[in-house]
Amino acid sequence: MAAIIDIHPPRTVRPRKATSDSLFSRCLIIGTAVAFMGLMFVLPLVVIFQEAFRKGWEGFVEAFDDRATMHAIWLTLKVAAITVPLNTLFGLAAAWCVSRFQFRGKRFLTSLIELPLWVSPVIAGMGYVLLFGAQGLFGPALKEHGFKIIFALPGIVLSTIFVTFTFVARILAPQMEAQGQAEEEAAMTLGANGFQMFWRVTLPKIKWGLLYGIILCNARSMGEFGAVSVVSGHIRNKTNTVPLHIEVLYNEYQFVPAFAVASMLALLALVTLILKTLTTTRRGAA
Repeated sequence: MAAIIDIHPPRTVRPRKATSDSLFSRCLIIGTAVAFMGLMFVLPLVVIFQEAFRKGWEGFVEAFDDRATMHAIWLTLKVAAITVPLNTLFGLAAAWCVSRFQFRGKRFLTSLIELPLWVSPVIAGMGYVLLFGAQGLFGPALKEHGFKIIFALPGIVLSTIFVTFTFVARILAPQMEAQGQAEEEAAMTLGANGFQMFWRVTLPKIKWGLLYGIILCNARSMGEFGAVSVVSGHIRNKTNTVPLHIEVLYNEYQFVPAFAVASMLALLALVTLILKTLTTTRRGAA
């Protein structure tokens, strides 16, 4: 008998990639993520702006025609103007220390830098009260010399510094460690002093990471509530920052002014998100 020859080529089965998912799985995962983000973030923002403009543009503007509101805004800006530069200097110093030197206790220092991420801001505020309050460890001595920290601007600044000092250092330290120090050593070999080395070599390499940390630090300092709530005393026209003032307005059933001021913080969050995205893109391109 003649042999039967199959002239059709064998079928080639494409192997399924281990990392690929079906169309249904991808749609389900993406849809779940989008729905969650819309429910948890987009919808609250829409409600905030809707309530802020419930009485129209005139009602929105009128909410800021108030002495207590303007004082809260001015105090928040003042706290941020003090906190952000100090934390920027500290972050640069801490990142330089962690990334450039090997010493005993380096791991402990790194843990201290990340401490505000693990400690509740309310606990931090209580710690400052126990230290600088009227019945605190240093309270009587401070009162005797006429210094007031708790229920005053210094206490607000200290608590804000605590909850925000980690941002710049935490972002810069791994970046500087990954970049190494060969260029700095070459600059010093060519005769550059410490300031010239930092300004002409180190800073251009870390500028986008530094800006990223400053943006996050500024946003957190303006929106901090827990620690500031403990040390401020909620004194209207004196120690109320914007988040505290929003709570006061809401508790007094002044809903339109409360949401109008809250929309300002929400707008700050959106601007921060945009700047964060831009700086992240530039960091990746650099």
